Amino acid sequence: MQSRGDFPAWSISPPDHPVVIRRAALQAGAVGLLGLGMGHLNELRALGARSKLGKPTAKSVVFIFLSGGLSHIDSLDPKPDAPASVRGPFRPIATRTPGLFLSEHLPLLAQRSQRWALCRSLTTATDDHELGHQVILSGRIEPPPGFNPNQPQASDWPAIAALANYAARGRHNLPPAVVLPEKMIRTDNLRPRPGQFAGLLGSKWDPWFLEAAAWCHHGWGACPRCYDGRVGFQDGRVYGPHRQPLFQVPSLLLPEDITSARLQNRATLLATVDAQRRLLERSAEVGRYDRHQQNALSLLAGSQTRRALFDVTNADRKTLDRYGRNKFGWSLLLTGRLIEAGVSLVQVNLGKTSTWDLHEANFPILKDLLLPPTDRALAALLDDLEARGLLQDTLIVMASEFGRTPRINQARLPGRDHWGNVQSVFFAGGGVKGGRVVGASGKFGARPAAEPQTPDNLAATIYQALGIPRAAVWRDVSERPHRFYTGEPLASLFT
Repeated sequence: MQSRGDFPAWSISPPDHPVVIRRAALQAGAVGLLGLGMGHLNELRALGARSKLGKPTAKSVVFIFLSGGLSHIDSLDPKPDAPASVRGPFRPIATRTPGLFLSEHLPLLAQRSQRWALCRSLTTATDDHELGHQVILSGRIEPPPGFNPNQPQASDWPAIAALANYAARGRHNLPPAVVLPEKMIRTDNLRPRPGQFAGLLGSKWDPWFLEAAAWCHHGWGACPRCYDGRVGFQDGRVYGPHRQPLFQVPSLLLPEDITSARLQNRATLLATVDAQRRLLERSAEVGRYDRHQQNALSLLAGSQTRRALFDVTNADRKTLDRYGRNKFGWSLLLTGRLIEAGVSLVQVNLGKTSTWDLHEANFPILKDLLLPPTDRALAALLDDLEARGLLQDTLIVMASEFGRTPRINQARLPGRDHWGNVQSVFFAGGGVKGGRVVGASGKFGARPAAEPQTPDNLAATIYQALGIPRAAVWRDVSERPHRFYTGEPLASLFT
């Protein structure tokens, strides 16, 4: 075959089971195979093992995203020795790891510090929500050419979830990458936030958006007990319950009149999938191409998949008590089921767009409405994955688009503002050594003081966990090669 530039062309036989010429891959310094098909992660893992380009630390990834910007000082990086104008009213509490402290409102995670680690020195170098979403969700600190903060572009860097969709093969015919429980849509102009989609990779590689949360102008937080961001928190109102269903897995059952025999007919099959797809759609971008039809069929036809997705709001009482009867608890309960069923990467948006953007009323909202349900649901997920023998094979990452200002502002109900200089990132499972802390912020939590990290390093850690070798490339819609790794994995999390 002819080579294209510095990247060799690859022969594949059959089309979706590539055969990699190892010598050529190593000489080229890249795996050019990814642009030719889908579902190559097994082959890439094998190549990585033979060439020692990267050792997988997990089989699956849970990427928890806290849109709006979690205050690191009030959660994962307390500063008890700082002035009151910085440290805030929350007290630090000890974890099971000597010398490691968290906010008092994360007691369940504190009891489980042997299972998780922190990076306290990640910087996004932007205080802008839109660019921050793009940077963290794509894992690239460099803005994409022609970046438009008002609208996702076809020229944007692909989301990590999209690249996982491109490189991985979902086990049991599941989609490789799923995002739940909703897209991040701005409430002021109804536009989606950048960074969530496939961008340069091409829209056919968008992750599967499983939209199970009712969209409304209320609902900032772990509904049904949530707050209304439109009022600027001035009246301190808490909303709930809502009239419409707050969380429901979209119906994925076959219509009663469709028999297995009729499904053998391609026309009937596609019509059935199209009808089910329309139930899933909330925007024109979702489910518009054949590969998503095939994924929808897997969701429709597989009993294991139906069990993984079905009816988390009516799980048994003890399970709901552990996770919480709210959108955060239901989302992470569903996440665990998807991981167990075989999805390679699940991105969980805890809250809608800008839920954690607390310029006002930062402390009462964190204390009463955000930190407790996050603490409960995440602790339950850790417990369940460990009990099922899945935690070692599942890397969990939790991050925001940026942190919050060290100095508390002077709003009537004080809060913290945008701060791209530093944030804390939570890691668990997937070979992570419990109780580790990578990097540090300064005395007042203003900037990295040791081992500064970038979103590129965060993404590299995820790609390594999935077994994507260091030399791998993806190809954009114009067949131009791009490397997955634009940073280095956080090796000290695992050694």
